[in-house]
Amino acid sequence: MSHHPGYQPRGMYFEDFEVGRSIVTSRRTVTSTDIVNFACLSGDHNAPHVDHEFCKTQPYGEPLAHGPLVLAIVGGLQCLTGINDGTIIAMMGLDQWRIHLPVKAGDTIYAVITPTEKKLNSSGTKGIITCKRLVKNQRDETVQSMMISNMYKCRMVI
Repeated sequence: MSHHPGYQPRGMYFEDFEVGRSIVTSRRTVTSTDIVNFACLSGDHNAPHVDHEFCKTQPYGEPLAHGPLVLAIVGGLQCLTGINDGTIIAMMGLDQWRIHLPVKAGDTIYAVITPTEKKLNSSGTKGIITCKRLVKNQRDETVQSMMISNMYKCRMVI
């Protein structure tokens, strides 16, 4: 990503992350439009997401947000925190992704992002931050959890 002259990144650099110090995102309400749009975008038109009559026969009773939709929304919420602005290089991996509870239209979600490990690369110009990311709903129940690793720039190039 190129930036205009004089641009100063506002994101967090590798050195700024502290293991164990959580970052909490803002919240966002998932809508039925989000679910329908994601079904169209992804091609995932499975009954739990788009068939209201089928859903009435299931314990959850109404269409559910796709797991990857929730993952994508939380990625956007992390971006909105500003921590990635001009300092993130790449997503390196997603591990131990689990879906604990359904997310329905009208649920409001946010994430608690807690760095668990920092690893500087051999050149000292960038490093990997591994975080436990918990996705919570409006009742503070964990709906998804994962370990996510992102590469960030270093502030001080050694």
